Amino acid sequence: MPTDRTLARDLALPLGAVGAALLVTALMLTGGTAHASAALALFALLTVAVALRARPALVPVAALVSWMFYDGFVLHQRSELAFHAPDRTSLLVLLLAGVVGAGCAAAVRAVRRFRLPG
Repeated sequence: MPTDRTLARDLALPLGAVGAALLVTALMLTGGTAHASAALALFALLTVAVALRARPALVPVAALVSWMFYDGFVLHQRSELAFHAPDRTSLLVLLLAGVVGAGCAAAVRAVRRFRLPG
């Protein structure tokens, strides 16, 4: 069974962190931080995209990185992290987004691995 050692899987987490930094910068420049739920949806999409390419063991780390940018710059806007109800909810949403992305990636790999010739 060949191992999946691609550069994309190795770089998914650092590129996801850069993507989160760019996303929060764009949100701050456009005033998007005032719409926390829309920003959370964007961060969830970013987390799914990173989880699709990242190694499964790194998916929680990718979700945590997304949460730190979202919590520190969208919810609290002064790079402060907190753990109140909205903070916990957003962490849960981003963790679930990571699980969805990792699950979709695993399903695609399983289909490719067990595809019937024909």
